[in-house]
Amino acid sequence: MLIVGERINTSRKRVRRAVEARDAEFIQKEAWLQVETGATMVDVNAGTSVKNEVDDLKWLVEVVQEAVDVPLCIDSPNAKAIEEALKLHKNGRPMINSITAEKARMDEIIPLVKENDTLVVALCMGESGPPSSAADRVKNATAMKEGLEAAGVPLDRAYFDPVIFPASTDGSAPMAAVECIRTIMTEFGGAHTTCGLSNVSYGLPKRNHLNRAFLALVLQAGIDGVIIDPTEPDMMSTLLATRVLLGRDEFCMNYITAEREGKL
Repeated sequence: MLIVGERINTSRKRVRRAVEARDAEFIQKEAWLQVETGATMVDVNAGTSVKNEVDDLKWLVEVVQEAVDVPLCIDSPNAKAIEEALKLHKNGRPMINSITAEKARMDEIIPLVKENDTLVVALCMGESGPPSSAADRVKNATAMKEGLEAAGVPLDRAYFDPVIFPASTDGSAPMAAVECIRTIMTEFGGAHTTCGLSNVSYGLPKRNHLNRAFLALVLQAGIDGVIIDPTEPDMMSTLLATRVLLGRDEFCMNYITAEREGKL
């Protein structure tokens, strides 16, 4: 299962200050902690500084790769920043975050996916903006599926993200995302799913409870990738335990190994 650590994002004030100050030690500690607690890939995002994003993102890629040997998820709305960052990537197959069903975005990102042999987050948003139902999400996913296939990109390199909106603003949004995941995992042969899980709890107290409950729901729907903070209390324990109960941990070995290593 793909577990993308989300903490290295300049929308977090401490990360932004570290990037501005070129504080490699802080960034590398963030990367190491996420991998140590279970991340199999680390997201890097410098999108809050439009003027300096290309240089900041390149710096993040180089600094993080000095600390951990997992692949990186190159996260940016700027295709040029992604292109330049990919030139520096060296630890396995990277991921691009993200394409949408908007034609302009597919036209600029899908060639980078193909040329660089990357994975890609396919965010289920289209020309009309944020989706309002499971059907809207699947419609957008289908458009991206067709775009990837037309470009000759194997579908198993795509991780479809149903777009997670806060339960505080729309009580029906979490289950619409769950149903989208279930449909894609059932009908899009070979495709994967992921999501920025913590968005579901935005604006609510005790967010950890909501995040972990939602994690169990999306796992039951078949999700095989998540974008999370693996250092969040009991997050990885919930993931490992749920996979046992869903029959996705043969002989419970991942769970048992985590206990032996003191990670539960």
